[in-house]
Amino acid sequence: MKKIIGIMLALLILSAGAAFAQDKPKIIITTGGIGGVYYYYGTTVAEILTKHAGVEATAIQTAASVDNLLLIQRRTEPAKNTYYLGAVLPDSAYLAYTGKHKRFADKPAKEVRTMWTMYPNYMHLVTASGSGIKTIADLKGKRVSTAAPGSGTEVESFLILDAAGVKPTDFAKQERLGAAESAEALSQGTIDAYFWSGGLPTSSVVELSTTLARKGKKIEFVDMDPKGALVKDLLTKFAGVMEAGVIPKTVYNTEKDVNTLAFWNLFMAPESLPEKYSYAITKALFENIGHLHTSVKAAKDTNIGNAAKSAGGVIPYDKGALKYYKEKGAIK
Repeated sequence: MKKIIGIMLALLILSAGAAFAQDKPKIIITTGGIGGVYYYYGTTVAEILTKHAGVEATAIQTAASVDNLLLIQRRTEPAKNTYYLGAVLPDSAYLAYTGKHKRFADKPAKEVRTMWTMYPNYMHLVTASGSGIKTIADLKGKRVSTAAPGSGTEVESFLILDAAGVKPTDFAKQERLGAAESAEALSQGTIDAYFWSGGLPTSSVVELSTTLARKGKKIEFVDMDPKGALVKDLLTKFAGVMEAGVIPKTVYNTEKDVNTLAFWNLFMAPESLPEKYSYAITKALFENIGHLHTSVKAAKDTNIGNAAKSAGGVIPYDKGALKYYKEKGAIK
């Protein structure tokens, strides 16, 4: 009899454990390409959430912002307790949410929510000494990568080119490569320049700088004068999304600081993510933020002070995240 009772208890414990495992939400963290900050940021966030948030989190490689928004919008399945979250550039989020991006024209991404503001991305228009590329206009007749299809960098590169009156058809050749692939192509001399929007420093750009130095060349960036008409026009059109920024010369060992555009990245979730989960995720992240800062240099700006930086913008914040920020006094 005791043996039968023991077996029954064991079965009950196993069934309870199975039920608990089924109840644990599956969180898919969408990131970006290897060589970019999103990838390392997202994988680290997944580690933190799995250990401390009571969820099963996994990071996946993607083409970044636009793909991430599509996955959040269209692959989330609340009925299966599966939710896609991820890193997104603010201009891509704005265009998707308002339906102004062509891939969201028929179905604006109204269901996305901001969980926290991450860190600023800086537009890198990368080239090498001897290319003769000093301005956006100089890209005409050159071999240029406008970034991976479906990435936020691609969105930004087209915005900048359009503001400068330059079309991809003006290039000698257009490539659509990710961060690491673009750096490799420039190193090998198969392209002359490429666009990359990323945190400081971006590992693939650091490696490119070292590789070029070994070949007797120097890495260079096209300067975007904050007083120039192009930057002023973009900052006016995308107020609150873009701001003037500077890549210090110490980051990539350049001869001088580089003026550019900066964009505060957003970590986003679907509206359908239950508040109890989003609160637990936000709390776990910020109560273990030291691990993220140690693992990803660019993540130093992910902190409770900046977390609600984008609150009050076009895209609403997640309710669970807001609850945590109010508890911590980050917002009223």
